[in-house]
Amino acid sequence: MSSRPVSSLAILDVDAVRAAPVVHDPYCYCLGRQVLRPDAVADLARDFPPIDKPGYLTVDEVRLAGRFRELIDELESDAFSRVLSEKFGADLVACPRLTTIMRRSQPKYGAIHTDGPSKVMTLLIYMNDAWRAPEAGRLRVLYDGERFEPYAVEVPPTMGTMFAFLRSDRSWHGHQPFEGERRVVQVAWMRDAAELARKRKRNRTAQFLKGIFGR
Repeated sequence: MSSRPVSSLAILDVDAVRAAPVVHDPYCYCLGRQVLRPDAVADLARDFPPIDKPGYLTVDEVRLAGRFRELIDELESDAFSRVLSEKFGADLVACPRLTTIMRRSQPKYGAIHTDGPSKVMTLLIYMNDAWRAPEAGRLRVLYDGERFEPYAVEVPPTMGTMFAFLRSDRSWHGHQPFEGERRVVQVAWMRDAAELARKRKRNRTAQFLKGIFGR
């Protein structure tokens, strides 16, 4: 992982990340807007990987190129982890990072969940030019594991929107079913290297089974 200084982050707008407020109800989360620098957006859209499979793939399963590769380097850097550590009051620099990328969503995705206890924090960067579905595919911060309403906030999956949260037993979130292109990069800060290895293996197995059964 890179230890580049914050000042050298050329794609992530650190000021926009820092300016986004941290909310503590119903759990600790942050919704940021335009966290990707405007002069990088067109290149990021062009360089987003041409993924055919649905679901999340780890970065080592995807061909990274151009400015998109630079974005992944910045998201995984110690410099960015320090920014988030200061923001959330948690030591994220010491945590191994698992980065996954999704281009295609299926209707079965988005079920309400909290994320597993192997994660300390999860961050999502959305990269869709526009979002015309009124409700489908819009992640919601939820109050329990049963209902999509009421919700605390709804996250538009548009270019440069960031959603990050500290994982807890009440960090409920999910979205209404959506089928189609839904570009997102997810970074998870894991509790230890063993959890990271298990998560990578589980993700590869899931993708292998999708390749066999087509779902």
